[in-house]
Order: sequence, then C-alpha cells, then structure tokens
Amino acid sequence: MAGVSPLYCDIAFARHTYLVIDFEALTPSGRSAVPVEVAVLALTATANGWSELWSFESLIASPAGVPVTSFDVRMTGITAAMLATAAGPERVMAELDRRLSAPPYRLVAHHAPAEAGLIAHQRRHCPVLAAVPLLDTVRLARALYPELPSHRLDDLIRFLRIEPPGRRHRAMPDVQVTARVFERLVTEGGRTGRWRTLSDLDRVGGLAPKRLAPPGGVQVGLF
Repeated sequence: MAGVSPLYCDIAFARHTYLVIDFEALTPSGRSAVPVEVAVLALTATANGWSELWSFESLIASPAGVPVTSFDVRMTGITAAMLATAAGPERVMAELDRRLSAPPYRLVAHHAPAEAGLIAHQRRHCPVLAAVPLLDTVRLARALYPELPSHRLDDLIRFLRIEPPGRRHRAMPDVQVTARVFERLVTEGGRTGRWRTLSDLDRVGGLAPKRLAPPGGVQVGLF
C-alpha cells in the first residue's frame, strides 16, 4: 500500500523520524496545563511500510498545589497515588530528550498546538524536543476529508475503521492510535496526490515549535 504513494519516494520525507507524541495533563484553574504523562512512538517510513524504532512512556509527578480531580481520574484513570511515585518533569523530559540523537525529526500529534504548548513550558528540560517542528493530524485530516463534520480522534478512528485502543486518554494507547491515523493520512493523501513531499505535509499540517515570551514580555511567533 505504501509503495504506490509518491510521498514515500521523497528524500526529505524518507530521511526523517516521526515522533508521534501525546501528553495527558491536568488543567488547574488560572494556570497553564500540567503534564502528568507522556508517550512517544518513533517511526520511520520506507517504500515497504512503517517501522517502529523505539518507544517511550512515563508518568510525570504533578507540582504541589495541583490536585488530581475526580474528573481527571474518570477521564484517564491516573490517580494521585500513581503520580506520587513518579519522577518530576525535569527528569522525565530530560530522559526523553536524550533519545533524540539521530535527527532530523518531525513531531506528530492530534491537535498539535496542545502538545506544542506543553513542550514549550518544559523546554528547559528538553531543548532538543522543543525545537522540533510538528505535524498536526487534525489539519491533515481536515484537508483530506473536508466532508467530515468532526475531525476529533474518536471520529477519525470510526471513519477509518481503526480498532480503538483499550484505554483512551492514556498517553501510549492514544499515541498508538494516532500513529495509525497518521499512517493512513500520509498513505491515502499521497496516493490521491494531496501531498507528494514532506514540504506538502508541512504546508498543510505543519506547525513551528511554540515560542514563549519571557516574563513581562510580549508573546510572538506562537505557531
């Protein structure tokens, strides 16, 4: 299936590693979202299909004063007790950053602005990750399937007839299903001529890394 798409013959596309990423986060009132879990699946594409290079997943301890609410537990299954024994973001994000030793990369996420914002707030701990451009599967899906009324992940899973993960709203299951959605978007869009090169993908679904303004400054160049 992959071999019929000209995208897989694009040198720039083929030389990149695609890091499908997802965070689970708490959203305390009056402050930025706080990551409590991260997962990454590193993929490479060839004319013969996709290969998994490595994976990474970890819970992340939440800061003091940020409670895990009953709503958070219902959504993710992540409890305060689970986070109590987790490493802090400075260790988790630094460990993930050390994995990025063979560029070039593209981050892939469903609704990538959310992931871009979480990464930007952790950029001190993961400077390599924070500099990687992103591809948003929401934007790619909107371009490829404009007739759909919604491009939420669950709706795309149903539309593409992809088996849903057993634990939605946990980072690694969401990464695994997002990877399958991304593979389908890349292949089907390439086959129909919607995109032929990585530059085409960037033009349709690309995001620059998010930049945060210094304290007291004006925020510019968000996406």
